[in-house]
Amino acid sequence: MLDHISAEAWPADLVALTGDLIQDDTRGAYTRVRDMLQVFDVPVHCVPGNHDVRSLMKEVLRPPRFHYCESTVLGNWLIAGIDSCIEGKAGGRIGKGELSRLAGLLASTKAKHVLICLHHPPLPVGSRWLDSVGLENGLEFLEHLSANSKVRAAIFGHVHQAFDGEYAGINIIGTPSTCRQFSMYSDDFSLDENPPAYRRLELESDGSVESKLIWVEN
Repeated sequence: MLDHISAEAWPADLVALTGDLIQDDTRGAYTRVRDMLQVFDVPVHCVPGNHDVRSLMKEVLRPPRFHYCESTVLGNWLIAGIDSCIEGKAGGRIGKGELSRLAGLLASTKAKHVLICLHHPPLPVGSRWLDSVGLENGLEFLEHLSANSKVRAAIFGHVHQAFDGEYAGINIIGTPSTCRQFSMYSDDFSLDENPPAYRRLELESDGSVESKLIWVEN
């Protein structure tokens, strides 16, 4: 995937990693992530997933290149990272502290448009086993977003498959994994044969979001 991105030479301003960067709970895994992503000469914004270890993630993936659950302004867009993880659980929930922090960011930003990054899907994806480990308070989270007229989109990981949805005019976008993918609309855990993938997002000045899903074939 990294080779594909480098070969395409698409002029990105920022890389967003929506969680589950490692799976073996080691510092060395984060060091490997850090070293591999040196190929990007742009800021890398990341949020934790249920397989991440927050303490190690924050310790190894540090500024100036990496930013953990931070916000930044690009042009007239605010891009904000939110922690949706529950320690020791596959499913997620955005706690009162994070909701309060998000509310403060939305109230204080001078940006015209907002993109939110998190790990867990705030909407059902149509797969019984995945929806059982989604975002517990997804509706509450979405109501917070829809109460602010600046929020245009939210992007997430977790489900290892593509997702394009909408809530109150807000784009809800999921991106497949950089490794194996889960079968769509399955009742139980199942893998499909799709290759790794990533997305290109173009955040337009009028608040619209142009998205292109890239499947990385061998």
